Amino acid sequence: MPKIGRRDFLKQGAAGFAAVAAGSTLVSACAHEAAGRGPSIAGGLGTGYFARSFGVDEDLVRRVIARALGKGGDFAEVFVEHKVGDYIEFEDGQVNRAYAQVDLGAGIRVLKGDQTGYAFTEELAEASLLAAADTAAAIASGSAGKAPGSFAPVQMPRLYEQAQVWIEVPPARKIGIVSRVGEKVASGDKSVIKASVRFWDEDDAVLVANSDGIWAEDMRPMTFVYATCSAEKGGRRETNSYSRSQRAGPGFYPESLLDKVAAESVRRTMLLFDAIKPAAGGMPVVLAPATSGILLHEAMGHGFEADFNRKGISIFSSMMGRKIAADFVTIVDTALEPGSRGALNVDDEGTPGQRTVLVDKGTLVSYLHDRISAEHFKVPRTGNGRREDFRCAPLPRMRVTCMENGPHDPAEILKSVKKGLYAVDFENGEVTIGAGDYSFYVKTGYLIEDGRLTAPVKDVNLIGNGPDTLTKVVMVGNDKAIDQGTWTCGKDGQGVPVSLGLPTIKVSEITVGGVNS
Repeated sequence: MPKIGRRDFLKQGAAGFAAVAAGSTLVSACAHEAAGRGPSIAGGLGTGYFARSFGVDEDLVRRVIARALGKGGDFAEVFVEHKVGDYIEFEDGQVNRAYAQVDLGAGIRVLKGDQTGYAFTEELAEASLLAAADTAAAIASGSAGKAPGSFAPVQMPRLYEQAQVWIEVPPARKIGIVSRVGEKVASGDKSVIKASVRFWDEDDAVLVANSDGIWAEDMRPMTFVYATCSAEKGGRRETNSYSRSQRAGPGFYPESLLDKVAAESVRRTMLLFDAIKPAAGGMPVVLAPATSGILLHEAMGHGFEADFNRKGISIFSSMMGRKIAADFVTIVDTALEPGSRGALNVDDEGTPGQRTVLVDKGTLVSYLHDRISAEHFKVPRTGNGRREDFRCAPLPRMRVTCMENGPHDPAEILKSVKKGLYAVDFENGEVTIGAGDYSFYVKTGYLIEDGRLTAPVKDVNLIGNGPDTLTKVVMVGNDKAIDQGTWTCGKDGQGVPVSLGLPTIKVSEITVGGVNS
C-alpha cells in the first residue's frame, strides 16, 4: 500500500530551500525589472496578463490546443504559469540569507480515456508550445479533434487580495519583517541560544484553457513567516517553532502578528522544559481546535481523494453512502476560506472554487475529484484538480479540510475525560493510504487529569487507524478554527499549499506511545 512518509508528510516551513548570501544580492534580486523577473503581476482576475506580458493570447492557445488534439485525443488543456518569489532568512543575529525565484512555463495535457499525455516547456514561444503539444498528443492515435472556436471566461470567487502584489514591495520592508521577528525571539527569554526566522512571499499568475472552451486566469499571492527558537537550561536543549501563512499581501503582517509569532515560538520552546513523558497505552484523546486538523487531513483526507478510490487503494473505496461516523460528524473540503493557504478562486483545471461535503452527518457522500476521476465516477468535478507547477499534471488534492462544528461545549469535552491526552500541535508522521494506519508525533500537548489540563507532555506519538478513529469520535465541539500555519501537502512528489482545521473533538481511545511504548 502507498505510504506518505516523512518527506511527503505535511511539512511546515521552508526546509530544503537553497540559499545565497544576502546584502546587495537581495536588493538586486528584488528589483524585478532590473533583475529580469518580468513585468509586474499587477491587475485583477481575467485581465489578460499572459497576453499582455508574453503574447500568449487566445489565438495562440487555440493553435496549441488544435495541435494537441491532432492525433485524436479526447481532451486537451494548456496551463501557463509565471511565479516570482523571495526568500529571506534571519539567523545568528542578522539577516544572512536570501534568494529570488522566477519560474515561467507551460504544461500541455492530452487525455485519451483514463490515459494522460503530458509535456511542458519553460519557453512560451509558439514553436516550443507546439512542440510540447506534439509530445503530449502522442498518447492518442486517431482522427484529429477541433479546438474551440472561442473561449468563455470562468466565473469564480475572489478569495484573496489582488490590488497589491509582493513584487512591488521594497526589499527593506521584507527584511524588516524578518528582523523584527528574529530579534523578538532572541530576546524572548534569557535561556534562548538561537533564533531562526524564514520568510517567503510569491506572486503566482496562472492561466488554464482547454478544449471545452474554458478560460481562467488567476493571480495567487502567498506568504509565510516561520520562527524557530532554541533554548538551553541546566544542560538541556529544547527547540520549537511557530508560523503564520496566508494568500495575502503585505497587509498580512501588522506588528501584532509578528510579535505573536515570535512570542509563541519562545513560549512553546520553554514549555518543553517542564514537559513529562506520559505512560503508553490506549486512552481518550482530545484534539484541540485548528492545528490538530492535521490528523483529519492525513489519516482520513487522503483516503477521500478520488484517484486512490478509483484505483481501489483507499479503504474508503467501498464505503460510499455508508455510515462511517456519528451523526454529529460532518467533514468538508473547501476552497472558499478567504485568504487561507488552501483557498483557490479556481483549481488548476479551471474549475471554480467550491465547497465539497465529504462526510454528511456521519455518512460518506463524496470523494475529492479532478477531471479524470469525475469522468470515471460520472459525477461533477469538485475543484480539487491541483498541481505543484506547470511541470506537473493535476491530481485530486485537498484544499482546506476541516470538521464542522458539533453540539458539544469544549469545556464539557474536557470535563468528560478523567485521564487522557490533550493534543495541540503535531509534526512528523506516517500514513498508509490503503489501510488508513497512522502515526503522529505530538509537538505540543498536555495531560488531562480529572477534567483539567495539567502537565505538558513531550516525546509522544499517536498511533491508530483513520476509519477506526472516525468511529470513535464521541464528542465534537462548537469552536471550529482553521489553522493558518505553513502547511504544505506532499503527494506523488508534488507539494501544494493547504489549510486544515477542527473544532475541539474527543476520540474515545487512541494508542498513545510514550514511556515504555
